[in-house]
Amino acid sequence: MSHFRRTRIAVATGGLLAGALVAAGAGLGAQSAEAATQICEKYGSTTLAGGKYVVMNNNWGDDTTQCITTSDNGFTVTTASHNKATNGAPGAYPAIYAGCHYANCSSGSGLPMAVTSSGFASVTTSVSMSYPSGAGTYDAAYDIWFDPTARTDGQNTGAELMVWLNHTGPVQPVGSKVGTVNLAGGTWDVWFGNTGWNVVSYVRQSSTSSISFNVTSFFNDMLARGYAQRSWYLTSVQAGFEPWIGGTGLAVNSFSYSTNGSPPPSSSTQQPPSGNGCTATYSTVNSWSGGFQGGVTVRANSAITGWRVSWPLASGQTVSQVWGGRGSSSGGTETVSNESWNGSLGAGATTTFGFIASGSPSTPTVTCTAG
Repeated sequence: MSHFRRTRIAVATGGLLAGALVAAGAGLGAQSAEAATQICEKYGSTTLAGGKYVVMNNNWGDDTTQCITTSDNGFTVTTASHNKATNGAPGAYPAIYAGCHYANCSSGSGLPMAVTSSGFASVTTSVSMSYPSGAGTYDAAYDIWFDPTARTDGQNTGAELMVWLNHTGPVQPVGSKVGTVNLAGGTWDVWFGNTGWNVVSYVRQSSTSSISFNVTSFFNDMLARGYAQRSWYLTSVQAGFEPWIGGTGLAVNSFSYSTNGSPPPSSSTQQPPSGNGCTATYSTVNSWSGGFQGGVTVRANSAITGWRVSWPLASGQTVSQVWGGRGSSSGGTETVSNESWNGSLGAGATTTFGFIASGSPSTPTVTCTAG
């Protein structure tokens, strides 16, 4: 929740810290209602869609009044007069979420969920937002949390994945920019920092008011960069705003979370149909003039004892280094086979390999075959 500021305050992750105080329950102002509800309490919250989602005011970083009004699957910031320095923490993180936030859990989300479980591969989410003129200085972002344990309360210590759909003014994520990547239909600047847990932020180069994606598309990129671990648990999927100045009028028009969806089309991620015993997800991790780094996550659809991944190389591309697999090139096709230590995978288990290539990044169709 609290995510971006030039300097991140160790005690805050916007929302999560806020949560720390909230936890007692949404004690202050917690309600359970389906009709439109106004929440002005600093850490007030309510449930929507029969408890499937939680909406929280989460005015964690400011003492000025902030109010939100709920809708069927979202909310609108109806009162906000934040005036925080843009090189520090934001004033709040009003958000809607599925999962658990400081012991305030939605129902039926299946969260916390092990990253190695079969359900994690099908976790999808979508959001539609409104950014009215004059709303102030803010970011509009997902806050997706991972923990080494199946945590339902307290501060998560694995990683905070932020997906910035939009931002105004000079605000920026925690840490520093480490690369760019094409995912979920857009090009994103990747930022990394650590405030006691990894903070990985994907800032869309061209802002958007709506998005639909599979959480694994971003998680796999984090994994390839070494910022995440397969042994972790997904604990919550949150979407909202971090206002520094103003904030009135910002709205989540609709939000969804599902564990039985399928990955939406992506400009840099290709997942072939299952049936070969495994699937492979390809992403560009980083790029520079004349070359790039790629990463591939292999997932077993059923128990397998080995795997082989192949894809066509674009004109000018040559793979020069592979780790986590054994690579070979022939006839314009790159093939990577498992190492002795990562070939046997149980159903739903994953492994990754990376590579360095010359040329420009592309979005090839990737084939994975077990055996």
